[in-house]
Amino acid sequence: MGLEDGGEEGNSVSATNRRCRSRKQAGKDTAVQGTNDSSIVSKYSMVNLGYFCDGFLKGFVNKTIRRAPLINRGYYVRAKAVDYCLRGFLQHTESYPQRQIISLGAGFDSLYFRLKANGELKNVIMYEVDFPDVVQRKATLIKNKQELVELIGCTDEMGPTQMGYLCGMDYKLLGIDLSEIMELDNALREIGINTACPTLLLSEVVLTYMKNESSSAVIRWAADRFSSAVFVVYEQIRPYDPFGQVMRQHFAQLNSTLHALVRFPGKEAQQKRFLQEGWEECLCVDMNEFYVRYIPEQEKQRIEMLEPFDEYEEWHLKCSHYIILCASKGDFIKYLPFTPSPDFYINKLSIRDPLRLSVSLCETETENPHLRRFAHCSALVAPHTVVTTGGFGNRVGQHARLRDILLLAKSGSVWKSSSIRDDDNLLTERMFHSMTALCDSRCLILGGRTSPLNPITNILCLKCDTGGGGISDARLSLKAIECSGTMPSPRWRHSATEVIYRDQKYLFIYGGRSPNKLVLGDWHFLSLRDYSWTDIPVDGPSPESRHSHCACTWKGGALITGGLGIAQVPLGSIFHLRPTLYGFVWERIEMISSVIPRYSHTAHVLDDKLILLGGVLIHSDPIPEVTLIDLKTGQSFDCYIDMNPVKWPLMLHNHSSVLLAKERQLLVIGGGGNCFSFGTHLNHQPILVHLPEIR
Repeated sequence: MGLEDGGEEGNSVSATNRRCRSRKQAGKDTAVQGTNDSSIVSKYSMVNLGYFCDGFLKGFVNKTIRRAPLINRGYYVRAKAVDYCLRGFLQHTESYPQRQIISLGAGFDSLYFRLKANGELKNVIMYEVDFPDVVQRKATLIKNKQELVELIGCTDEMGPTQMGYLCGMDYKLLGIDLSEIMELDNALREIGINTACPTLLLSEVVLTYMKNESSSAVIRWAADRFSSAVFVVYEQIRPYDPFGQVMRQHFAQLNSTLHALVRFPGKEAQQKRFLQEGWEECLCVDMNEFYVRYIPEQEKQRIEMLEPFDEYEEWHLKCSHYIILCASKGDFIKYLPFTPSPDFYINKLSIRDPLRLSVSLCETETENPHLRRFAHCSALVAPHTVVTTGGFGNRVGQHARLRDILLLAKSGSVWKSSSIRDDDNLLTERMFHSMTALCDSRCLILGGRTSPLNPITNILCLKCDTGGGGISDARLSLKAIECSGTMPSPRWRHSATEVIYRDQKYLFIYGGRSPNKLVLGDWHFLSLRDYSWTDIPVDGPSPESRHSHCACTWKGGALITGGLGIAQVPLGSIFHLRPTLYGFVWERIEMISSVIPRYSHTAHVLDDKLILLGGVLIHSDPIPEVTLIDLKTGQSFDCYIDMNPVKWPLMLHNHSSVLLAKERQLLVIGGGGNCFSFGTHLNHQPILVHLPEIR
């Protein structure tokens, strides 16, 4: 009797657990289906602005919202990558009497209607599969629009009601949970799938939402079922770097866990997965490589003109975290739309024991939300006294452009901070400006912008008098200065460095961008004695035009490192503007080993060693947080940072840093940005990077 009671209780608990798991899974399925509604709005925003041509998408959108330029670009490159693979398949199989496309997790995608209207589905049958609820809604939208019904043809032939599919001559819409792979197989067989004809399977951010065993079953089923096929996948990678951590957290908060992201975190792991599940060939590229190598220059120029854009860091980071993968088998074993490019990636960190640098949190007296910002500037105006201006960050409980002056001063082992209002509004709300600390306690603030259409033209002089006391005794003065001579065109993302010519000091302004030019390659000299714009001869081959580079003073001249060039690709070159008896000369710093191209980094010189901190890189995986370059020998050392003391994703772009030479430390303030549609991430507090001795 007791045994039976125990068994009954066990069955009851088991049944309860199953019901709880079922409700939990239903909640996750609903959340995943919700990504379709958000995604289709973003796709339509991109289409509506002219990024991509799709006249049918509007039929599946209930509301229209203009998304931010960054999101529009993200959905554009996704659409182009998928379209590139689809068109390659259709062209390659043009002579076949029958072809198939199976879109897994198709959502409200209008692919079939776009291709059918353009006459590109000759001898092609298209199958779309998604959750029954999604399919039911899509079928209703289709049947209520005569234009769509006419493209499909007859839609009266309906399958079993539990599948809820629409069935036309060359369009089949099935409502099946992809985790029920046998049900999917039976349904496809029932409506006449041809397992012998050329087949393309498409999955756009679908498999990763499934549990790994279920998604692997789909990959294996497709390899087993179709004799000649191509599997195209658009999905996330790189979950462990700071951007990847923010991305994972975003989807977890939406109750849409990215299961495959952790199990298959990189391109190699994704390729190995498909090969192990029965596919014969597999290649993939991230969206940075796709954009650079597979989108024509003329098309890129067209995209640049569609709307103001200045979110390069977040754009490249987003693209580095998504791949387009193509696996093939059978007659298509040698058909892959991508070709390997060993020159695109630089893997310098394959050494066994790369140099690791330690960091510590900057101990502050009180938490100051104004320390959380990006696209700002910081300068060391006195020993252990740092001034920060501008940028985007926390203001009155919300994110906005900042117009305060932040003073950070060390007292003992603690850094104290104070925010000072600019009551005269001279600073305005500028971002991506320059602030150069001069040898005589002045700081010159130049350029910047409030928006990509509104550059700032004034030049400000900021002085800080610490009075020999603490932060409470510090006095700041800010005034606009009038300059004589021909002023440079307004700009931002430029550099401004103090240089010396014939014992006179000048501010050397180089590069940047403007509302009319994506990159600038000009330079200008401002006399620091009388604030006059001065012509000084400069010889030698000019560096490539660039913005978001970094400059620092060295041997009376300036070192220019990295930046984003005219092709919107990071640069790895280092140039020295060296003073001579008759002006300056450009000289390229020759390196023993190449430096990984980067931009949006910071740079300092200590003991003839050039220190590059952070930045955005698209040519390397893994990514070094610090590169040390011996300017005498040309030898470079790529280093990791030990992130253990930092309990949040540390983003080393759009940050500022100042060199504390005596302590051999870099004080890093702010950093971060708008992480695509995943929200804004700002580094929580300043950190100190401890620099090694390199002989």
